[in-house]
Amino acid sequence: MRIEYDPEVMDGADFYRFLTSVVVPRPIAWISTITPDEGTANLAPHSFFSIASTDPPVVGFTSIGRKDTLRNIEATGEFVLNFSSESLLELINATAITFPRSVSEFETAGVEREPSRCVRPPRVAVSPVVLECRSHTTLRLGNSTLIFGQVVHAVVDKDYIVDGRPSVELLRPLTKLGGDEWGAPWARSCTCAASTTRNPTCPGNAMRTDSGSRTV
Repeated sequence: MRIEYDPEVMDGADFYRFLTSVVVPRPIAWISTITPDEGTANLAPHSFFSIASTDPPVVGFTSIGRKDTLRNIEATGEFVLNFSSESLLELINATAITFPRSVSEFETAGVEREPSRCVRPPRVAVSPVVLECRSHTTLRLGNSTLIFGQVVHAVVDKDYIVDGRPSVELLRPLTKLGGDEWGAPWARSCTCAASTTRNPTCPGNAMRTDSGSRTV
């Protein structure tokens, strides 16, 4: 038996929970921006994220509602996309809490920053890959805004390079699943089915957080 879901009759929040439970796993764009006066650096995770173009190189993510990230990008035209690794889960989740725009999530979550090379927002120092971007296009759709940024500079920690490119097994990308679940679908193979010990890196396993954080 199948259960039917009709977005026309369902409450928007209920269908959102359904949609984000089936469009999985979603990579996480950990976005750093800066206020127009360059006084506050903001940092927040966004899981509606993908590549939009390869020539020119453009990445895109979605802001649900008008969050600080969107306001800062509209005002400055710049942002940095920091790679989200499994080991950074606690820091990423800590930056998902809603703070006033004048409060820096770098400071509240204790995230080390470093200067960017081509844009004003700082980079996350512990992130193994960063993409420095300038705003290309924004598109308003319903309650959300799609933000497209052209990559003007990229940097990768050399320890994560294997055979000339970043290794997914070393990067161990963190992803967002439904509800409060996070996943690590980076593993190419998993032996947990034949083992009596739960393997936390198995793509079939999920990590849960319960922090009351804002939507990711």
